[in-house]
Amino acid sequence: MTTVRLRPEDLADIAPIRRLVAQAFASPDTRRPPEVQLVEALRDSDAWLPELSMVAEVDGELVGYALLTRVLVQPGGTPALALGPVAVRPDRQRRGYGRDVVQAALDAAAELGERLVLVLGNPAYYRRFGFEPAARFKLTSPWSGLGDPWQVLVLPSMDGATGSTQLPVPSGEVTFPAPWSQV
Repeated sequence: MTTVRLRPEDLADIAPIRRLVAQAFASPDTRRPPEVQLVEALRDSDAWLPELSMVAEVDGELVGYALLTRVLVQPGGTPALALGPVAVRPDRQRRGYGRDVVQAALDAAAELGERLVLVLGNPAYYRRFGFEPAARFKLTSPWSGLGDPWQVLVLPSMDGATGSTQLPVPSGEVTFPAPWSQV
């Protein structure tokens, strides 16, 4: 039985994460995928939350990666998180490592008291985590025009599942840190 270790990245993981993301997003027309540059730029920004940069490790090798970084809902500057990129080594895909590392990142965010996570991605994939169209909550972004792939997850700390008072979901424009404009 293969044991998956899910944990926040550490300094020794920076180069392996770079390789993993490059492999996962490789295409014939791109020497260095923009997702690699995005992770590196976010790591050097105020949006970086090191405890929410999660890796999946099997037999000492990184096989999966999921990143949550800070975004804001305007007006008011309500903190939220953006999920992405999510990457799995091509030779390890379709084994559940992506699901595992995304769930670990979401669980860590909930434990930290985060309230809202946004993602641009395949609705069929992200629905399994509880994401739903962000338009329902009147959340917009540069990507909201793409329709259902622009999604939101209300974390348990916000919906009252942890016994806290239910808070309203903010609506407005989600502003992303500068590195996102390069993708």
